[in-house]
Amino acid sequence: MNVFIAGATGVLGRRTVALCADRGHDVVGLTRDSEGDRVVRENGGAPRRGDARDRDSVVETADGADVLVHAATKIPTDTNPDDEEWELNDRVRREGAENLVAAAAEHDADRLLLQSVVWLARQPDGSRFDEEAEPQPDRSTRSALDAERIVTEGAETHGFEPVVLRGGYFYAPDTVHTRKFGEGLLDRRMPIIAGGLLGRDDAELSFVHVDDAASAFAAAVDGDATGTFHVVDDRPTTYADFLQRFADELDAPRPRRIPGWLAGLFVDDNMRRLLTEPMRTSNDRLREAFDWEPQYPTVDEGLSQVVSRWRATGEVVDA
Repeated sequence: MNVFIAGATGVLGRRTVALCADRGHDVVGLTRDSEGDRVVRENGGAPRRGDARDRDSVVETADGADVLVHAATKIPTDTNPDDEEWELNDRVRREGAENLVAAAAEHDADRLLLQSVVWLARQPDGSRFDEEAEPQPDRSTRSALDAERIVTEGAETHGFEPVVLRGGYFYAPDTVHTRKFGEGLLDRRMPIIAGGLLGRDDAELSFVHVDDAASAFAAAVDGDATGTFHVVDDRPTTYADFLQRFADELDAPRPRRIPGWLAGLFVDDNMRRLLTEPMRTSNDRLREAFDWEPQYPTVDEGLSQVVSRWRATGEVVDA
């Protein structure tokens, strides 16, 4: 099967390239420069130059694809990004979705997979939710919901099979945010941010290791099920427990606490909400549809892998 991946050089995309190639598929990865070409080749794919935000280049480079994957994002990595950074991410999500739909229609593709995020459906009362819950988008997730609608409406018009994979909070040895968390814990600059006047109200969040997110995408490439699926590990955990477990693995000092209202002075309001408002969901539908299960069922196993990798390579821990 021919698989086309936009976002093939990102932390999710390059893993998805490798897994799809290992399954015997012919994988084309969209790239923008020679470094991107190298990453795609090293993971078993064939690079083609283009831009996810340019319709003509996407349609041209996706020629021959049976399955298309939109894994391209530009999520800000700064703790307090400006609106211009969020707008760039919005464009990548929306325009990328529109352009992959156009490519699917042009080439009569069978299937289109979209990366989204589970917290666009978190509920105002903090209750547990599933794929049927009414979306509650904010500034940071509105374009993800728009992209979902672009893909599902495109499927109705053009006849391809739509699959929306909403990821939990990503972490892995090579993600920018995970590295910042690790460095901040070692330097005692990464506090627990929680709700309440004194920062004692911990919200449960749904996490997923990027290796597991990529395996979900690879399973969905081969599968028959369509619709929306939540890609998360087996057990929601609080941000406090996540950081404390991370600190233990790093042999770092235990992180201090600050209330969310105070954190708002130096972090983006979208990040503050992400860490202090409950985001509890499950992977039940994903497991049943694609016979999928996570390699790292909880953050305990996942963070152990992260720090083991860093110790083996001398990254972060030695710093």
